Amino acid sequence: MNLNYSDEQQMLRDQVQKFCDADYSFNKREEILKSDLGYDADLWKLFSELGWLSLPFSEENGGFGYGPIELSVLFEEFGKVLIVEPYLSTIVLSGSVLDKSNYAGRADLIESITSGGSHISLAYLEEGSKNNYAFANASLTSSDNGLVLNGTKALVLNGGNASKLIVSAMMNDELVLVMVNTDAEGVSSITYPTIDGQSCAEISFENVQLDESVIISKGSESIDLLDNAINIATLCISAESIGCMIACYKKTVEYTKSREQFGQPISNFQVLQHKMVDMFIESEVCKSLLFKAMLECESNEVTKNKSVSALKAQIGLSGKSVAQDAVQLHGGMGVSDEMSIGHYLKKLIAVDALFGNSNYHLNKYSQL
Repeated sequence: MNLNYSDEQQMLRDQVQKFCDADYSFNKREEILKSDLGYDADLWKLFSELGWLSLPFSEENGGFGYGPIELSVLFEEFGKVLIVEPYLSTIVLSGSVLDKSNYAGRADLIESITSGGSHISLAYLEEGSKNNYAFANASLTSSDNGLVLNGTKALVLNGGNASKLIVSAMMNDELVLVMVNTDAEGVSSITYPTIDGQSCAEISFENVQLDESVIISKGSESIDLLDNAINIATLCISAESIGCMIACYKKTVEYTKSREQFGQPISNFQVLQHKMVDMFIESEVCKSLLFKAMLECESNEVTKNKSVSALKAQIGLSGKSVAQDAVQLHGGMGVSDEMSIGHYLKKLIAVDALFGNSNYHLNKYSQL
């Protein structure tokens, strides 16, 4: 089996690396996090100009038709510099749902996304759902004027910046996905940052009046769309975590070579060398699982969900272990906000909780 990246995939990696090295320093990231948006609108436009926002969309919908491998390449590089732009929420989650759906207005919506002009967020999680995307207390009922939406959605990624939401709700005992404008009457939100700096929102819908034309899908189609979107999103954040782990390992090796104790670099101490070797091995184990998962997702194997769960379960264990060792080897500097290494730990803790933690995916793996 040839596990080498193609020339196009390597060119994509080189392009993203060049951008990250030149335009996304740690100080730049800190400035972005302090802004009202929580991301850089100019960089988002640059992502559009570079074609990154069009990567996963089918050619039929104006995209490049790339798949899980290219997205994994992109997210691994994003993870190395802790990029906070809302690619996961707008392109991967919402974009996947729209691209695979039969929704009549999907082409115009995808065009607005890929041009960098608008953000769309997926609102599917609710209190008590336990990461079950088919669970919804939100209701969609018929009225004399069309449809009425009621309910509350939690942890809506980039919900505060979205102009539209893809919302899951129950209608006549089946799951439906509907498109809702965030400025519609009856829609309210509370925006908050997560531990890793991402922008999230809790969004409530109170007697929101909708037209039947906003229905994206019903029943099993809705479940299939969510299953596909969340599975590919889980793959992406796992690749992002591997980028974080690689950065932790490399930054720790560099730091221990420059930090001296007892008249010599602490990298000379064998016990610390063993720690760093363990960090490298954990990263490589996860990378092997990533290759298996992304290849199965690319070829749409029946075992793809199982492989993604195996990857996510291992990421939850290895990611935190690598980041904790990196922070420890940096000493007191490792826990300061002024140094990047502690932010990798925050990111990996957040990733473990997103789309189900390590225990959740271990149980899921055993049941698939």
